[in-house]
Amino acid sequence: MASFLKGDGQLKINLSLQPLQREIVGLLLMALGTITLLALLGVTSGVLSDWWTLLLRRIFGWGAAVVALSLIGGGLLLLFRNLGTRLRLRWEMAIGLEVMFVAGLALAHLLSFSDDPLNLARAGGGGGYIGWALSTLLRNALGGLLSALVLLLGLAMGAVVTFNLGKEDVQRAAAVLLKGVNALYERVTAVQQPVEQLSPPPPSTPPPEKRRSRQTKTSPAAPATPPKAAPQAHKAKAPASSSSRRRSRDRHLPPLDLLVPDSDQVYSDANVRHRIQIIEETLASFGVPARVVEVNQGPVVTQFGVEPGFVERSGPNGQVRRRKVRVSKISALVNDLALALAAAPLRIEAPVPGRPIVGIEVPNEEVSLVPLRGVMESTAFRRIKSNLKIALGRGVSGQAVAADLAAMPHLLIAGATGSGKSVCINSITTCLVMNNTPEDLRLVMIDPKMVELTRFNGLPHLYGQVETDVERVVGVLRWVMTEMDRRYRKFADVGARHLADYNGRLYKQHGERLPNIVVIIDELADLMLAAPDEVERTICRIAQMARATGIHLVIATQRPSVDVVTGLIKANFPARIAFTVTSQVDSRVILDSVGAEALLGRGDMLYLAPDSSKLVRLQGCFVSDAEIDAVVGYWRERASDEQQDHSAPWEEEIPLEPDQDELLEEAIALVTRTGNASASLLQRRMRIGYPRAARLIDQMEEMGIIGPQESGGKPRQVLVQDESEIDMNMEGGLDNL
Repeated sequence: MASFLKGDGQLKINLSLQPLQREIVGLLLMALGTITLLALLGVTSGVLSDWWTLLLRRIFGWGAAVVALSLIGGGLLLLFRNLGTRLRLRWEMAIGLEVMFVAGLALAHLLSFSDDPLNLARAGGGGGYIGWALSTLLRNALGGLLSALVLLLGLAMGAVVTFNLGKEDVQRAAAVLLKGVNALYERVTAVQQPVEQLSPPPPSTPPPEKRRSRQTKTSPAAPATPPKAAPQAHKAKAPASSSSRRRSRDRHLPPLDLLVPDSDQVYSDANVRHRIQIIEETLASFGVPARVVEVNQGPVVTQFGVEPGFVERSGPNGQVRRRKVRVSKISALVNDLALALAAAPLRIEAPVPGRPIVGIEVPNEEVSLVPLRGVMESTAFRRIKSNLKIALGRGVSGQAVAADLAAMPHLLIAGATGSGKSVCINSITTCLVMNNTPEDLRLVMIDPKMVELTRFNGLPHLYGQVETDVERVVGVLRWVMTEMDRRYRKFADVGARHLADYNGRLYKQHGERLPNIVVIIDELADLMLAAPDEVERTICRIAQMARATGIHLVIATQRPSVDVVTGLIKANFPARIAFTVTSQVDSRVILDSVGAEALLGRGDMLYLAPDSSKLVRLQGCFVSDAEIDAVVGYWRERASDEQQDHSAPWEEEIPLEPDQDELLEEAIALVTRTGNASASLLQRRMRIGYPRAARLIDQMEEMGIIGPQESGGKPRQVLVQDESEIDMNMEGGLDNL
């Protein structure tokens, strides 16, 4: 047994152990310390040693090696004591060593400059949980610079007490300390200055992000088996503090407080390890050796990174050869994995771009929303300098994904009913008006469904009102095309190549500029049904030529078939988003590959960037009706009288369509020549849509050229056969119309 005696300023440790017992305890401590040190260095590995080293890393971080060395030192001291050497330690020395150790852990965690200190501690880095707790407490109370100064003073005081330093030693240590403080101050100043002065802040200087996601590297162990390597925190950049965000945003733009903030998401390690075991055992049962080396947890799915193993086969000469498992074997077992995990549908990314692993994406038991504000506060969003940057969502590992609409330059969105298309359009529109004034951005919105985009009526960014009449859409698109041609003529007059060049020249001369125009169409299928040739021709011409003029298209459809998303339209929309669809055929139409049919719906999507051929799985941003109303209300209150004038420019520049269709004479000639009158006949012969053909039938009936609709699906009777009667009826019909 041991007793502690204090006297003469010394701490005497009296070990009442027999010599043999002291020798055994000393050897055990040395063995434990040696095994711990070897396990920390990665020389040895095992279930128990991995668990022990993981525990030490999480508690002490990088100080786990000091603990291992202390165990070895304690064993040596016991052996020396057994040889007759008495152990005498001053109590000041014991306290000083403890202060130095704890202060060192906190200082190591503080100076790691990690984006997520808690995940760094969970991964076994920095000062572990002890260093994280103390450094976080000091940083919240004193700030980063004063916290580092306090911890350095703690180290200095511990060293003075431990080594009983004199006055001269303290002076020399103080000089070294001042140099370190000056260097630290310069580094912190270089980090904080861009955040305060630039808008938006550079991506190299973000503060820690909210702990929403993480990337964990783990071994293929069972639930009771600890990982072989400590988890590594996901390096996701985070938004700056609220005060820094307010300073960096333009005062003329709405504050981010109008949007719902991001929330923390807690994941279950036990559930993840259980799924790791199921995946590895299922693959092994089918003769596919593989192990899970990486886990990326996102808001909707968790991606398990599987590293294919090796199989041994005998050659013709009897020599055993090791061959890597083919990726196709893992992909072929997707249904068996879905059955074993009791989670469907699964998606396999083989391989993950830029990584030597196969990604198995398993749906989470609990799905979390992705607020728009969280992505807008991320480094990925702030890194984009364009005014037309849009927040798309978060990836499978929780990282924020944003894009530049000006670089796309047009976006095509497709998916089944209820998959999240309208929510995606709402979030894109909200993101655009949150970062642009009406002088910089104008919107043209078309909503044949009449319920999704009408809440944006009254927005000063909007040209006119949200167009809901399908018959007026062709006129709106013609105005967009006319505006595009008008801008090109203006560019030619001043010798400008694109909108930014023109605005730069014009602003220097007259202080005026042309705004960007974003045309948003919520349902393309209705427009293609009404006037397929005209809509396709107009959209394709705008998509081909409008990029330089600052006009961009965002088009959505719930029917991604070849007669809606034609080859010409798809060729001019390299950036595409696919929500869940009903079949692989629809997925190939929108993405040129399968995969969208295996999505989960409710915002789960595949994003095809214009500069990449690889699909990226995201959970789209969500913006509520209350957030939209708050943003629209903010702009309404601050809109000028000129901006509150919601008259559409196409009402004046494009003449209204006459009541008599321009194809009426051709339709009359067709029905009199054939002796039959039906909408289907006009559709086939005149290559028009059903609404226009039915309107022509109604006009001919009002003019008395054809009879009323008969029962039994019979064609209408043609009442007029003589040309003179036709002319007279047309004149009378025009008067009536």
